[in-house]
Amino acid sequence: MKPDEIDAMVPRWREAGLSSSLIATLELGKRISRLNMLFEQAIKNDLAELGLTYAEFDVLAALLRAPSRRMRPSELAKSLFLTSGGISNVLQRLSTAGYVEREADEGDARSRWVRLTGEGRRMAAAALETTAGAYHDVSAGVPEEVVRQAADDLREVLTHLGRRRYR
Repeated sequence: MKPDEIDAMVPRWREAGLSSSLIATLELGKRISRLNMLFEQAIKNDLAELGLTYAEFDVLAALLRAPSRRMRPSELAKSLFLTSGGISNVLQRLSTAGYVEREADEGDARSRWVRLTGEGRRMAAAALETTAGAYHDVSAGVPEEVVRQAADDLREVLTHLGRRRYR
């Protein structure tokens, strides 16, 4: 196995007296952050060419995969880890661009639904294709079985971490 930039930090962590379990956790976190940065950078660059931000893409993709093809803003915010103000800003931009429209919720006069327009569905499909290409480009050269094993191992880690509550 070829060493990476994270491996260069390990001797300093050992010298600082950190436990082997903490060092392993730090390595995991640093590598996850690095991978996320590589994927996110490639995706953001490709989305910018389409005139979308990452948050806008996230909303379009969430609406595209929603079973009824519509969601409440509060559902979008919760599923995408956005604040109510953040989702409001994103929805306003997408509405102005003609990608989403809001409609009244007949069951609750205080609530509204958000759904994709025809143009929004086309843009969501184009953005999904673009992001798939970015993921492919970033991971090019990594054997599929290595990617599959890493994805499975990270699922196991997340299963354990997902049970915790943080302040």
